[in-house]
Amino acid sequence: MRLNRHAAVLFGCAALMGGVVAACGSDDSSGGGGATSSSSKIEGAKVIDPKSMNGAKGTVTLCTGKDTLGDTHDLVDRFNAAKTGVTVKLTEFSPSADQQREQFIQRQQAKSGDCDLFSSDVVWTAEFATQKWLYEMSPYIESRKSEFVPSTFDTISYRGGVWGVPWHTDAAFLYYRKDKVSSVPPTWQDVYKDAASKGGIVYQGAAYEGLTCDFLELAYAAGGQVLSPDGKKVLINSPENVQALQFMMDGIKNKTAPKAVITYMETESRNQFVTGKPAYLRTWPGDYSLITKAPKVKGKVAVAPFPSFEGAGKAGILGGHNLVISVYSKNPGGALKLVDFATGPEMMKLYSTKYAEAPVLNATYEDPAVKKALPFAPQLKQAVAQAKSRPVSEVYPQISQAIYNNVNAALAGRVSAQDAMKTAQSQMEKAIATF
Repeated sequence: MRLNRHAAVLFGCAALMGGVVAACGSDDSSGGGGATSSSSKIEGAKVIDPKSMNGAKGTVTLCTGKDTLGDTHDLVDRFNAAKTGVTVKLTEFSPSADQQREQFIQRQQAKSGDCDLFSSDVVWTAEFATQKWLYEMSPYIESRKSEFVPSTFDTISYRGGVWGVPWHTDAAFLYYRKDKVSSVPPTWQDVYKDAASKGGIVYQGAAYEGLTCDFLELAYAAGGQVLSPDGKKVLINSPENVQALQFMMDGIKNKTAPKAVITYMETESRNQFVTGKPAYLRTWPGDYSLITKAPKVKGKVAVAPFPSFEGAGKAGILGGHNLVISVYSKNPGGALKLVDFATGPEMMKLYSTKYAEAPVLNATYEDPAVKKALPFAPQLKQAVAQAKSRPVSEVYPQISQAIYNNVNAALAGRVSAQDAMKTAQSQMEKAIATF
């Protein structure tokens, strides 16, 4: 399995196991580059000044997870070679998503200027914005918003503010065997019916973040929700979510999906698919190269965006990272200059053609070189466009745990779909009450 650019997120879904930081808040002292404003609906949050990058000089430090692909080093080298007046240094954190988050939190609680900007997992936005640790970016984003795939803003928008800039995105595919499936059926229900006579379907059903993504793709498509728009009310115990979970359970019960799927993560589900037996696989674009080169299925695999849930709609789940600027940066203008460079058309094309990263810019998907490097570019754009963010909450790790633990218990046959959602509801309500 190919790890993504920061070695923390497995094709878009990080294994977030830890708790969240206490609601300690922060004062609003920081370096220049912005003004304190309540326009973001988080009182006292600092707002970036787009003009601060004009003529910015000095040094800025970009903090990320371990760069296993080399694309972040490539970015730093190219930016420094451009001689903009700003020099970038790179600090790499642990490969672990949980440890990266803790290292971020430790620095922000200490009001440290060690990191001017961070590569932030898409599920951290609410927690960090609430603490007033991030610059609100609306004034900068306003002039560029049309460049981006609209769905990517779901991961950086919270309480009326925009808390970063989309950098890398991701959304899963339905892989299928072209020699078994002439075309992907229009609904999930039809996909499962088709799979039942053609070797089945596999996905990630183990109790971890991947299952949160898999479940929410179906639940959102069925019309379900997890939280209210303001993130304060838990809505997971709904008929739509129960229906989505029962659908997954029935797939295992009738053996369309193997019982062992409840132990599968990305590697196990991929390995099962490339044996040549299953007709379908739900997984991330990062697996494309490994799957299509596997001897037993080489030349026999295609990908498609997810189908509809019968009687409802389509949905996917966004993964990836955003660039966020710390309010304790002593050079926010220089940090913004790097953000502008890192998310520009030239770098976005490089990420896609050299590192197989999913672009956040609309135009990148139309570039001939990108289409050549990513044969599935049209399907990828559609998958990203129809995808949604995971629940936006200050206590997201607990929200996710409540989902994957209870969904896994239901898939294993230990509880009913109704009881799984009731328990998840209770656990989420307790988590939200602590913040």
